[in-house]
Amino acid sequence: MASDALYINDRITIAGWELTEQFVLAGGPGGQNVNKVSTAVQLFFNLQNSPSMNDRVKANAMKLAGRRLSKEGVLMIEASRFRSQDRNREDARDRLKEMILKAAEPPPPPRRKTKPTKGSIERRLKEKSGRAEVKKLRGRASGGE
Repeated sequence: MASDALYINDRITIAGWELTEQFVLAGGPGGQNVNKVSTAVQLFFNLQNSPSMNDRVKANAMKLAGRRLSKEGVLMIEASRFRSQDRNREDARDRLKEMILKAAEPPPPPRRKTKPTKGSIERRLKEKSGRAEVKKLRGRASGGE
């Protein structure tokens, strides 16, 4: 169990009891240490049943989580970037924080339809008739010899 709470922003703080950590063997560089010490961290967070966030943030976070989210709504973040357990633990918590901050962003403002200006319409039509004239002049020369 992760003991300390994870502060996201002034509205969202995830309690320590909501986070579960599991330490597993990691591959990659590290020499013999890799085979002996469980340095990789798997951070579990029950996103679907968390009382820390409102429904909109939960829904956005579930979309962002993708394949990292189980059918039961539990998010798993695996961190094995560093050789030490503490740095991997910190990395996993930072990645969870970044994801929830991104999910908590306000939705973008709705798109407003715009009309082209009169000048741009006139320029487009003038250009169009000019192109038509050029193409008409490309035809075969009539009469001649």
